[in-house]
Amino acid sequence: MAAPTVSQRVMKGGEFLLESCRPEEVFTPAQLTDDQKLIGQTAAEFVEKEVMPLVPELEQHKEGLMTQLIRKSGELGLLSGGIPEEYGGTNLDKVSTTVLSEKLAAYASFAVTHGGQVGIGSLPIVYFGTEEQKKKYLPRIATGEIIGAYCLSESQAGSDALAARTRADLSPDGKHWVLNGQKMWITNGGFADLFTVFAKVGGEKFSCFLVERGTPGFSVGAEEHKMGIKGSSTVPIFFENAQIPKENLLHEVGRGHIVAFNILNVGRFSLGAYCVGGAKHMIVVSTHYAKERTAFGKAIAEFGLIQAKLAEMAIGTYAIESMLYRSAGMIEAATASAEHGGDRTARLMKVLEEYAIECSISKVYASEVVDRVVDEAVQIFGGYGFHEDYPVARAYRDSRVNRIFEGTNEINRMLIIQMLMKRAMGGALPLVPAALHLSEEVLSAPALEEPPEGPLGAELRMVEKAKKAFLLAAGTAVQKYRDKLAEEQEIVAALANVVMEIYAMESVALRAAQALARRDSAAPVMADVARLIVYDGMDRIEKEARTALAASAEGDTLRTQLAVLKRFCRREALDTIRARRNVAAAVLAANRYPFENR
Repeated sequence: MAAPTVSQRVMKGGEFLLESCRPEEVFTPAQLTDDQKLIGQTAAEFVEKEVMPLVPELEQHKEGLMTQLIRKSGELGLLSGGIPEEYGGTNLDKVSTTVLSEKLAAYASFAVTHGGQVGIGSLPIVYFGTEEQKKKYLPRIATGEIIGAYCLSESQAGSDALAARTRADLSPDGKHWVLNGQKMWITNGGFADLFTVFAKVGGEKFSCFLVERGTPGFSVGAEEHKMGIKGSSTVPIFFENAQIPKENLLHEVGRGHIVAFNILNVGRFSLGAYCVGGAKHMIVVSTHYAKERTAFGKAIAEFGLIQAKLAEMAIGTYAIESMLYRSAGMIEAATASAEHGGDRTARLMKVLEEYAIECSISKVYASEVVDRVVDEAVQIFGGYGFHEDYPVARAYRDSRVNRIFEGTNEINRMLIIQMLMKRAMGGALPLVPAALHLSEEVLSAPALEEPPEGPLGAELRMVEKAKKAFLLAAGTAVQKYRDKLAEEQEIVAALANVVMEIYAMESVALRAAQALARRDSAAPVMADVARLIVYDGMDRIEKEARTALAASAEGDTLRTQLAVLKRFCRREALDTIRARRNVAAAVLAANRYPFENR
């Protein structure tokens, strides 16, 4: 399938902190093509008709049932989006695969299983496999004939993947790699046919191998007893002198980290898409229940505090949806502009590395939003929300792992700032000149501001001030700690929180402004959402920036910087109660998330 024309401006990774976009330069769900909507509809109907009726049996691990569903989804083409056409795939663009992931997320255990197949289970071969490896495995992965799994984590090497102890040695005859060790938390491991395994050649060179089920010396442990996602398979994997054909080395010896980290970037972004879908499903479930449940003579949906919860669920979902599709558009636009010349894999890797910051932002922000959404869903259901006969109890348990998957949120917060600083020091992102320019601006007399233009002009101006707040806090922290900043994890986390709030604020404001420009019927409520996100986001930015400044300066210098920060974060009061009521009314009128494809 050919990629659609994307109007997205091609920006560098992290450049949103320094440059402004016009509303028409960002990709939003309103720009989805009919083909992309059809992909989403097909996926949503499959989950509704084929998966949801079987949830009780899937939760009990009925043998063969999840495998059967994965293969049935393969018959519909729901497994082949990331695979090139020459290997039996449909080679969907980034926006289309994002839609697909989102629409498959109503039942988390199926979403996890699907992600293990189409993402981390197959993309290592797509990006790094030899021609022979691709021809051998990809056509069968695309149909679901074989199911994939990704074996990176170990009992002593979770977030610190490079501390892996699994070892690979070349056999004396040079025909096999001999693997010894153990892997933990392997999604799809109980029924997978092909395993992407990371091990250290000679105990030192981190490398990657393709291991088939049935290999002598390879064995699968019992299913783990998990808090949530009980319908998915999660097992330990063991290697005891397992002999892997020499040609099953993936990529190059000592280059396994390139495979691991690039595939994790993809996984982080996809996880954000699954979180969007999960949040939307919870809004549907909660809205219906709030209308049906009565208390004190009326439906609880009529109570202000219940409406506030429904509004907050929709507001958070709008934020992560806006961020995700903006990022998908950027990735797709960058991929399209890099289509000519050079090695295809190298081009794809370059794009993935370019937007690693945005991928981490999507993962962290979306996983924390969906946790808040399911928490509010349980509260709306009250006592029934605590009962396993109702779907929100399962969703509450299922959502918690998202903050651990694909690198914990703590690790990803560290990565956001580390990657920003690496790009700044390498000259790819002019953060240092921007911080120096801000210092000159702070020392000069404040300039008179022109009145903001447009219905969301004030909000977009606040976004620009938020960027200055980040430069102020980050510049001060770097000046004090220099190359030791990474060791000050609390400061790094505070700065990462500011970065994520900025991306969320700008993404929603640009999307709402775009809707206002085309006179979308939902645009007035979308504008309320944007105002709320920017208004509340500035509170959080001020708090996090103050935390970083107080840990990086003192005395008169700190007092001056805090005064500057206060000036950056100053804004007019907003009637947040009225705005949230407007959002809640839209949710209740639609009986679902009210901004679908808008």
